[in-house]
Amino acid sequence: MSHRVFSVALSVCVATWLVARVLPSVPLVPAALAQNNNQTSAEQQAPANGDAAKEAQKVDEYAEAQHALNGPAGDPECVWLGRRVVSLLWRDDLDTAFRHLDLYDRFGCPSGHIQAAFRCLVLHSNTIDPKTPDSLNGRVLACWINPTREAMPAPAAAMPSATTTR
Repeated sequence: MSHRVFSVALSVCVATWLVARVLPSVPLVPAALAQNNNQTSAEQQAPANGDAAKEAQKVDEYAEAQHALNGPAGDPECVWLGRRVVSLLWRDDLDTAFRHLDLYDRFGCPSGHIQAAFRCLVLHSNTIDPKTPDSLNGRVLACWINPTREAMPAPAAAMPSATTTR
């Protein structure tokens, strides 16, 4: 039985070799599959370009934070960990936030900056859209760079006039 399996495998290999030698100009892949490969490679390149833009944006955010903040709060590792801690605190993921806070402290980053940025985030919570994840990220970045921003006043309700006649 094993002799038959070996001879069939050998026959298939010899046939494939002969076809490749005799017909080298004929592609072994059908044209439809070749077109799909070209389309998928183009689709794979598009996200790669998007990833490069996101990476450039992250580098710009770190450079902006380092330029705006003096001291270790502007260091890239402090910015990354600190923003993560603040957003985790906002989302009530306290266990993960405290683990990140331990790393933040281990890198020698200022813990007072976390408190100030979180206070800023709470004061500006009316501008965060829960349906848009970039809204929270943008607000955390803004509060990280300038945590002492004044709170935006709430829209005033229509007040009745005080001079009504009776």
